[in-house]
Amino acid sequence: MRSGLFKVEGAGNDFLLGTGAWAGRLAADAALVQRMCQRRLGFGADGTLALFPDGGRAVRVVYRNADGGEAAFCGNATRCAARAAVALLGYPPRLSVRTAWAEIPAEVDGESVRLTLPPPASEPRAFTLDVEGSTWKGWLLDVGVPHLVVPVEADLNTFEVERWGPALRSHPALGSAGANVTFVARGDEGRVNVRSWERGVEAETLSCASGVVATALIWMMLDGGTSLACATRSGQILHVQTLGTPPQSATRLEGPAHILGEVFPFEA
Repeated sequence: MRSGLFKVEGAGNDFLLGTGAWAGRLAADAALVQRMCQRRLGFGADGTLALFPDGGRAVRVVYRNADGGEAAFCGNATRCAARAAVALLGYPPRLSVRTAWAEIPAEVDGESVRLTLPPPASEPRAFTLDVEGSTWKGWLLDVGVPHLVVPVEADLNTFEVERWGPALRSHPALGSAGANVTFVARGDEGRVNVRSWERGVEAETLSCASGVVATALIWMMLDGGTSLACATRSGQILHVQTLGTPPQSATRLEGPAHILGEVFPFEA
């Protein structure tokens, strides 16, 4: 398989994706990932994907955040990996993506990719956290990576994610590794609006699909229902459908994934 480096994005969450020799380099070299993901001095991305063929109907993906650290799972990255496997590697539209969390069944229909995710390993934990004199209530739920889901009454368009996200992400009560933080508010037409601060990126991203899944499971636990449309910061919509009784249920996650272009068409 030839080596290539591609820019991809899923609902505004952007990545550098490597095949062939580039996949090997991205999987092995954390310092390279850090340099390439820088927004001013590199190509710019929230993380990288190393994509490896793993049989006729499965691919393996190694995901690194922009800080170079590996993560067990990233929902948007996994959807992008499935799209790239079909578009770049000639895989069938029904395939599996093997992540460090689980083997994820995927269905690719043009620019739309649907994943079937396993249930969380444990029940959500409720937290009341004090930060800078303010009290925040949220639920911690692990869907491959831990997410603190925080409902807010404020308008998310003007909400200070850059102020509250870092403080909650690294709150001592969440342990030394901390957690991603997703703020959620009721939106129009039955949707909810979400904004996420992601560890490993240490910034707000335009979309966090695993955070959307955690949000949907908590929201349905509290508010009822079996499906939820989540409007991300990019303006794109991610859909979550529960396959059981939330929050301890498998889910289907669906949304857009795009291959933006090839950065390097050769081994470097």
